[in-house]
Amino acid sequence: MYPGPRAAMVAAPWAQAQTPAHVVGSNRGCTMCTDALRERFFDVLVTGDRLEARQVVLRALETGDSAVDLITELYWPTYERVEKLFRNDQLTKLSHHYATRLLRVLADQTAGLIVPTANNGRTVLVVCGPRDSDDLAGQLAVDMLTSEGFTVHYGGGGIPNDELLAEIKLRRPAALVLFASGANDLPHVRDLIDTLHEDYPEREMQIAVGGGVFNRADGLAEEIGADLWGEDPLDVVQSMIEDSHIRAEARPRRRRRRKSAA
Repeated sequence: MYPGPRAAMVAAPWAQAQTPAHVVGSNRGCTMCTDALRERFFDVLVTGDRLEARQVVLRALETGDSAVDLITELYWPTYERVEKLFRNDQLTKLSHHYATRLLRVLADQTAGLIVPTANNGRTVLVVCGPRDSDDLAGQLAVDMLTSEGFTVHYGGGGIPNDELLAEIKLRRPAALVLFASGANDLPHVRDLIDTLHEDYPEREMQIAVGGGVFNRADGLAEEIGADLWGEDPLDVVQSMIEDSHIRAEARPRRRRRRKSAA
């Protein structure tokens, strides 16, 4: 029986194209990631052309570009474009679903090609916003962290704060990363960070945020008491490596005003 294009691709170039991790701080490469290629990739994603999307990725891998270069220079810019157009009602829900679901499949396959650097001894707990597309962004951040030797536990979105606090107490991670949080998720994020500042005034764990609502509101990360902030997965990872000593000062918890009786 003919295995079909998907099986053939996974069995051949995908399985053989393992490449070493991208070095944080070096020039972002991806020789194939031109504007024309990004435009072509966007077009095939939003139309749900699964076969051609894989061909675009395979062509880049065959020219020597690394899996991490694809994540940082092709997948992430395309993801941000899709999300922006959808937020602005310039992309249909169907096209958004085509793009995010197909990009998730490609990201899963590409992650298997990453050869991480040596383990750096730091454990990270990562969570994201509640939507499927937030989870995709979180996965891209997790792949970048893994590539740089972090041990990552990824919880996805919609995790109650009490469960996160219990997990933090149990695992004692070196860092908590809140990536691709949405505006509706912000009160929970703020409350979580406030609680961490109160419960661990001399904490060693670092709190990093990035993507999502933090890319659309200048100064928000600092306002809520995060230690580090990055626009994209590579920025977050680079900050965590270069600024691992930074801790924000605890801020007074913001009290919600009670509604006056009518």
